[in-house]
Amino acid sequence: MKKFSCNEYAQTLSVILSETDWSSVEIFADKLKSVIKTKNHLYICGNGGSAGNAMHLANDFLYGVSPNLANALKVEALSANSSVLTCLGNDLGYDSIFSRQLKVKAEKGDLLLVLSGSGNSSNIIKAIEEAKIKGMYTVGILGFDGGKAKEILDMPIHFDINDMQISEDLQLIVGHMLMKLLSKIHYD
Repeated sequence: MKKFSCNEYAQTLSVILSETDWSSVEIFADKLKSVIKTKNHLYICGNGGSAGNAMHLANDFLYGVSPNLANALKVEALSANSSVLTCLGNDLGYDSIFSRQLKVKAEKGDLLLVLSGSGNSSNIIKAIEEAKIKGMYTVGILGFDGGKAKEILDMPIHFDINDMQISEDLQLIVGHMLMKLLSKIHYD
């Protein structure tokens, strides 16, 4: 087994950051601007570390984008309520923990952001499918080969990296870029 190197980790992340075309993030920011203007909702979901990132970004988007409420984004991390997650997981199965929430809460014009290293988790795929039934726009921040999610999302933001930790780092980096872009937009 190869010994871990902090320098190698940092260099891998640095190369990805310097070589990525970030235009899709700017397009996504425009989509979020539309969600704000129409007073629709952004729903975010992910598993494990990505679930934690979903909650982190929901906080950033709820408050950090517009501390004065002028252009607040209505946002919810579907991974945040442990009572809902355990109820749905127990009664319907783990693969329905996000899709069932969307079935109840989401409306046409809302946006779904999925965070996934592999893009293959069944609960992520079912959430995307439910979002499409509801008429939602779907975006994903994905690692590895992007998995099944890459093929069915309206906008995959894909980083071809076979490292879960760097994949999760990139979710937050994109989220923080979006926060900065949205906080600088002047709305009509």
